[in-house]
Amino acid sequence: MQASLDPKRPLIATALRGRPLPLAFVDLDAFDQNLARLLLPAQVHGKQVRLATKSLRCPALIERAVARSGGLITGLMTFSARETLLWAERGAADLLLGYPLAGPHDAQLLVQANRLTRAAAMIDAPQHVAWLAAAARAAQVQVPVWLDLDMGWRPLGGTHIGVRRSPLRTPADVVALARLVAEEPFLELRGLMGYEAHVAGLADEGRLASWQNPLKRWIKERSWPDIVVRRGQAVQALRAAGLCAADGSWACNGGGSGSVDRTAQDPSVTEITIGSGLLVGHLFDGYRGLDLAPSLHFALAVTRLPGVGIVTCAGGGWIASGSAGADRLPLPVWPAGCALLPVEGAGEVQTPIRLAAGLQLAVGDVVIFRPAKSGELAEIFNEYLLVTDGVGGAAVPTYRGLGWNAWA
Repeated sequence: MQASLDPKRPLIATALRGRPLPLAFVDLDAFDQNLARLLLPAQVHGKQVRLATKSLRCPALIERAVARSGGLITGLMTFSARETLLWAERGAADLLLGYPLAGPHDAQLLVQANRLTRAAAMIDAPQHVAWLAAAARAAQVQVPVWLDLDMGWRPLGGTHIGVRRSPLRTPADVVALARLVAEEPFLELRGLMGYEAHVAGLADEGRLASWQNPLKRWIKERSWPDIVVRRGQAVQALRAAGLCAADGSWACNGGGSGSVDRTAQDPSVTEITIGSGLLVGHLFDGYRGLDLAPSLHFALAVTRLPGVGIVTCAGGGWIASGSAGADRLPLPVWPAGCALLPVEGAGEVQTPIRLAAGLQLAVGDVVIFRPAKSGELAEIFNEYLLVTDGVGGAAVPTYRGLGWNAWA
């Protein structure tokens, strides 16, 4: 992981003076470098790539990645039914809602999307089948369906390592639900996803609680054979039961930006999901062998000088989702040596910063931060300023700026 873009940050900070702050910006040089690195394993091993929209939430950046992928990115993984329909209306050709339906209304939105394009639903429960089948039958629309296989690791029986996702644990679980799909004339099973979150989402060298790093690396290494075996067994069971599409378009999705090198080598996987590694929130730092450059930042204005060696910035309290902790806070990265105050952290309307020894800032100066996660900042800002070679150019709208509400 490339640690910083310090040579550019002074240029960017100078370029931002006089612009309305706060603002968020994306370094396109870093973005394109990250894209090339994440696509390389798929290219080498003959896999396709699916782009996770939740990690960008900015159509211009999503479409830039697709256009520059050389045909490797063949579809998008969306995160809500509403967002899936919005992308269908925008003309996207291959959509996969990566999370289960929340109710009959979501099924109806998926049906609407399938009037415009191919928009698959991800399911793991009979109720999902019932909702989709009823909506598809009423509209006389064919809906593609994927199954979500739980990839959590259970090395000691009841011990669960990984995120809590699907209840589908075994090949028998997968086949049983697939048979329910096969009974519905307006549903068609098109794929399986087995997302190894405890590998893709776990950094090797965490910045905080470094004592946990050896344990994290042990989990990733020891659990990987189990992932490959169980994902492969599920695919084989579906094929043996005659439940895979016969036209060759059936797919198996795995991985994320943090596991592209491993996942690309799994013979059962046909496509890999990437997303967070394009913008590189600071939670994504510390992956061994994955050289990525932070591309998403935000800038705050200094508004107060409350004490020696401390400045206060306007805004900044944009905390990442997940288990609450210091690692979810934004990280000040320029000027070098700045740090949040442990007692106050990043505040909703103001954020105090301790400066490096000997450094002075004035009211109106700029402080640059990195968010903890890649996608969530788009819920705060209407647009991202695009930066090339340290110089700001055009601004492009985020979902928020376009008025896209992915949830309602």
